[in-house]
Amino acid sequence: MTLEQGKKVYFASDNHLGAPTSAQSLPREKKFVAWLDRIKADAAAIYLMGDLFDFWFEYKKVVPKGFTRTLGKLAELSDAGIKITYFVGNHDLWMNGYFEEELNIPVFHAPQRITINDTSFFIGHGDGLGPGDKGFKRMKKVFTNGLCKWLFRWLHPDLGVQLGQYMSVSNKMISGDGDATFLGEDKEWLVQYAKRKLETQHSDYFVFGHRHLPLEIQLNERSKYINLGDWIHYYTYAVFDGEKLSLEKLDVQSH
Repeated sequence: MTLEQGKKVYFASDNHLGAPTSAQSLPREKKFVAWLDRIKADAAAIYLMGDLFDFWFEYKKVVPKGFTRTLGKLAELSDAGIKITYFVGNHDLWMNGYFEEELNIPVFHAPQRITINDTSFFIGHGDGLGPGDKGFKRMKKVFTNGLCKWLFRWLHPDLGVQLGQYMSVSNKMISGDGDATFLGEDKEWLVQYAKRKLETQHSDYFVFGHRHLPLEIQLNERSKYINLGDWIHYYTYAVFDGEKLSLEKLDVQSH
């Protein structure tokens, strides 16, 4: 991708809309929608890096109720020609065509390499990567098992969605934010993952979510790791202006 003069690329992750309840997440959703409305003036592309929803499961003819403001705004921006890309996280990995068909937003289930203005990025949600995150790695084998998904789909949506929301909010091993404290660079497993990737192929930036911590760590002279934080405690996001990527924070008082 080559950016036009004055255009930017935005990255955001971990909104967890719907948690802990729809009513309590509504103010956060309104802030996010207002942010989307503001950046549409200069956004060439937006990368949503996973866990936009605290729980999401697509039945053949049913998707979870709610999130009308967010889905409507994404549809508006997509229809306006802004390229939006979605990476599933550990809370919304059961996407199966709705975003592609209804919103024209491609969905990726694994990290991707992209190039913008000759700057290379390695991006993804970050769950299950590197030497840590062992609890989720075990759970993911269950979540992605074809038989388990088939059985879950046979639950009535009222029961299935309620069960999924309960597990998502109450189980810290699933939610992934129970250990959202900085471990030190040598213990941050996504940092270790990025450093191992650099041994075989260079990327100027590694951009992930999942950790719920806004982090900027220099990996070597030419490569940087950025974690996007979240839209629960930090309201942080990243912006690429065509030359450099910066981590920025929303002024929540003005939204």
